[in-house]
Amino acid sequence: MTRLKLHDERHRVTRVGWLRAAVLGANDGIVSTASLIVGVAAASAGRSDVLVAGVAGLVAGAMSMAAGEYVSVSSQSDTESADLARERGELSAQPESEREELAGLYRSRGLDAETALKVADQLMAHDALGAHARDELGISEITAARPVQAAFTSAATFTAGAAAPLILAAITPAGALAVVVSAGSLAGLAILGAVGAQAGGAPPLRAAVRVTFWGALAMALTAGIGRLVGAAV
Repeated sequence: MTRLKLHDERHRVTRVGWLRAAVLGANDGIVSTASLIVGVAAASAGRSDVLVAGVAGLVAGAMSMAAGEYVSVSSQSDTESADLARERGELSAQPESEREELAGLYRSRGLDAETALKVADQLMAHDALGAHARDELGISEITAARPVQAAFTSAATFTAGAAAPLILAAITPAGALAVVVSAGSLAGLAILGAVGAQAGGAPPLRAAVRVTFWGALAMALTAGIGRLVGAAV
């Protein structure tokens, strides 16, 4: 008798939470810090002023990303908790109605009425709240909000991304600072976009072009404003 060998399936969707925060943090770190450096340099500021602005942008940006992610994901977590509490109360007060509701979901996905009721009964006997959370509310282990993880990931990746243009600014001659930081940052954005897309199973070239375009636009606008302000002051 031939036995089927089970294989482990590793789906990319399991990475969606940390991957989104990581890519967003690193991308924002590169774009915002490089734009700040280029803008200050375009205003004819000295190297020390450019570096001070870059370091301040790194620290402020990392804290802002961490706080923003924590608040945003905490709101999602609060909503999930409220929905689960309400569902728990409904299961306690109206178990039969909740059973029919769950069976109705399975019927809408193609099961016949008898099978749908059997599946609902077995899943509710095993974990009633988990079954309703997953199939009615769309809350699962993969999609559940994790505020602290999102905050630390965003802060760390923002810092890593922001460090690249800051290092370039520190080692580049003053006359070529804006050009080198812009070129190096755009190359970093292209690599980041491709790597993030590859990790998520998306076309890398499209992602690289997308992030590079918006990064170039941000730096160009900041450089133009810096030059205007520098000339006016």
